[in-house]
Amino acid sequence: MFESLSDKLTGVVRHLKGLGKITEKNIEDAVKEVRLHLLEADVNFKVVKSFIENVKAKALGTEVLASVSPGEQFVKIVHDELVSTLGESESPLVVKENPSVVFLVGLQGAGKTTTAAKLALHIRKKIGKKPGLIPADVHRPAAIEQLKTLGRDNDIPTFDSIGYKKPEEILEASKKWVKDNMIEVVIVDTAGRLQVDDELMSELARMKSLWTPQESILVADAMLGQQALNVAESFHQKLGLTGLILTKIDGDARGGAALSIRKATGIPIKFLGAGEKVTALEVFYPERLASRILDMGDVLSLVERAKEVIDEKKAEVAAKKMARGQFTLDDFLQQIQQMKKLVGLTGILDMLPGMGQIKKQMKNMTPPDDEIKKIEAIIHSMTLEERSQPNILNGSRRERIAKGSGTRVQDINRFMKQFEQAKKMMSQMMKMGMGKGGFPGMGGGMPPGMGGKGGRFPF
Repeated sequence: MFESLSDKLTGVVRHLKGLGKITEKNIEDAVKEVRLHLLEADVNFKVVKSFIENVKAKALGTEVLASVSPGEQFVKIVHDELVSTLGESESPLVVKENPSVVFLVGLQGAGKTTTAAKLALHIRKKIGKKPGLIPADVHRPAAIEQLKTLGRDNDIPTFDSIGYKKPEEILEASKKWVKDNMIEVVIVDTAGRLQVDDELMSELARMKSLWTPQESILVADAMLGQQALNVAESFHQKLGLTGLILTKIDGDARGGAALSIRKATGIPIKFLGAGEKVTALEVFYPERLASRILDMGDVLSLVERAKEVIDEKKAEVAAKKMARGQFTLDDFLQQIQQMKKLVGLTGILDMLPGMGQIKKQMKNMTPPDDEIKKIEAIIHSMTLEERSQPNILNGSRRERIAKGSGTRVQDINRFMKQFEQAKKMMSQMMKMGMGKGGFPGMGGGMPPGMGGKGGRFPF
């Protein structure tokens, strides 16, 4: 979402790094560029004005340390102001009562129903409480069926709302269900509209009077930009929101909504949603997002995600096999599958410091996650014997594998050469005690074909 803004802001910083010292003139030039880039990213103009004034005052009032370059000094100031604008620190979900009630509100198409299931999984995994879903969108019967399906597929108790004509009736009927099923956190998926109207607000107000929620969270589409801010203000005035969840941040939104809402409305952003998968919900950490925007990475989030998806025992076995030079193509297949569960190679690059330029260079290349799919296809087209003993891959076998994987024999040759080189390199690194430093679960090494001279890929 912030790719364009990140690229432009880091460009400003790179220019400052070449200067000998911070002066009023070069700071003035820098803040003008930052102002322009923020406005282009659809950040609210009042928020931009406040942001620029604060950055300029801090930059001109700061004594530059001898050991710190002007660019580093300026990026620290911009980073701190971004954190302040985004909300200083995370805003945890408040679910202290039993049961705690969470209302999800918002416009149609923002992703409320999918977000309800995502939030339920988060509550179960991270908070350790039993969630329950209540579909209360009687205006869109498909939403009720969708939430019931999501609940069934993910083993989340879901109230059967079919047959009820009013959301108030659903809430009253579900109270006994919540008690009987010992639900600790109730997530209510409310109705949406194409736009904010009095009918919707009246309906939500009646529902709140029947069952007071501990959290009233707006699910807002990040793609709406400035309109998301207007929607948030309207809901907040009528209902008193306690937080926001921004969805579709994996799209091509310019990022203005995330940078504007907290400062303009005072409503904290609690979560970010990226993609349709029910696991695609992450806690919103202002400092981490500010670091991503400035290409400083987000290693903490990467490590946390790795702990969730990486099988430590398998990773340890793979590391030992690397050290002995016994790493097979089957082992490698397991490694790249774990990396895909993590966030994919593109997602990993997003979270590593200083990867902005590398990602930029990769734009003219085949996307790295597509390359991984090709590698998977090649390995899946091999027999078990070929995966464990690649040295038996003669010409006819390689032709068969190429046909089965939809690639060329040259691609097979190149991949196998890079695999052997990488296997030797990883074995040497493990023996030298350097295996702890790579991607989580990758045994300290980059996947074959993911590195090499000039950052080239095998296809």
